[in-house]
Amino acid sequence: MTIRVALIGTGNCGSLALKQLVTDARFDLTGVWVSSEAKVGKDAGELAGLDVTAGVAATNDLDAIIVGRPDCVVYCAMGDTRLPDAMADVMRILTAGIDVVGSGLGVLQYPWGVIPDKYIERVENAAREGDSTVFMTGVDPGFATDLLPFALASTCQSIEQVRTMEIADYASYDGATVMFDVMGFGKEVGDLPMLYQPGILSIAWGTAIRQMAAGLGIEVDEIKDSVEQEPAPEDFDVAVGTIKKGTVAAVRFQIEGMVKGKPVIVVEHVTRLRPDLRPDWAQPAQDGGSYRVEIIGEPSYTMDICPTSRNGDHNYAAILAAAGRIVNTIPDVVAAAPGIRTTLDMPLVTGRGLYAAT
Repeated sequence: MTIRVALIGTGNCGSLALKQLVTDARFDLTGVWVSSEAKVGKDAGELAGLDVTAGVAATNDLDAIIVGRPDCVVYCAMGDTRLPDAMADVMRILTAGIDVVGSGLGVLQYPWGVIPDKYIERVENAAREGDSTVFMTGVDPGFATDLLPFALASTCQSIEQVRTMEIADYASYDGATVMFDVMGFGKEVGDLPMLYQPGILSIAWGTAIRQMAAGLGIEVDEIKDSVEQEPAPEDFDVAVGTIKKGTVAAVRFQIEGMVKGKPVIVVEHVTRLRPDLRPDWAQPAQDGGSYRVEIIGEPSYTMDICPTSRNGDHNYAAILAAAGRIVNTIPDVVAAAPGIRTTLDMPLVTGRGLYAAT
């Protein structure tokens, strides 16, 4: 029996999720929502970059998506810069009795202790009213900060620290909003975007810290964050434009979950626009970028995750991984109990049905 699914948002992640929704026999695509007027009316196959006609035309009317009565909505619309609107969208969909999985509302990955209880309760109430489920995931925060470290932690006899890292060159990343408005590339050093304002990193990645702590059965006393910026040595071009000399061209930030004064759960990001910048910062395990999980304990581990793709570079492969994680959890989200679900609640997704002979 196929699952009726609609997609909201056809950006970098959403378009790749759409590709699988169109081609995967487990799903019946009922609708596609887009924010761009230029995309309205276009066929889902075209928006997914496929040489097929899916027979589903894009709309910018959320009511039309809900009226289509999908079993589940894949929510990949931008949430970083429109959190209230994204939260309202998700609650509206849940109230209508439709499950939600996606990446667009990262605060719901594990919101307890991260956002005020009143906002969590509103989402839970919407889910109860609609007898529906919401599960937010991705790469980082996502499976690189929960599923993979939990798998390694399950083999340890003792754990002193868990550190997860993204180490990547973003020069080929073509999302202007993320690059300029969220990450602050191309801005003056010290001109901090919203993400780097005091406490915001601790919210954005607090979900990863709190969920890891819950899985380890420990209490985090506080979450601390810090950021470093590195200027461009001269003008150079990246996918989204020109980075001027002296403006931000590399960033390192860190979020620490403190237990009795010690950083026990740490998330670190090293993001460069050129590989020669700040060679003293952590280096990726492959050209372009990788993810890393480090556990200090008995035994200790260092695990490097190196996404690659035949259709794009490391950034494309990482976004593809996020889309795959989202889409492949749909059957379990549809089967899950109502409410906010997390990696701690969800069964292991094994890749069943994904084998494709070459």
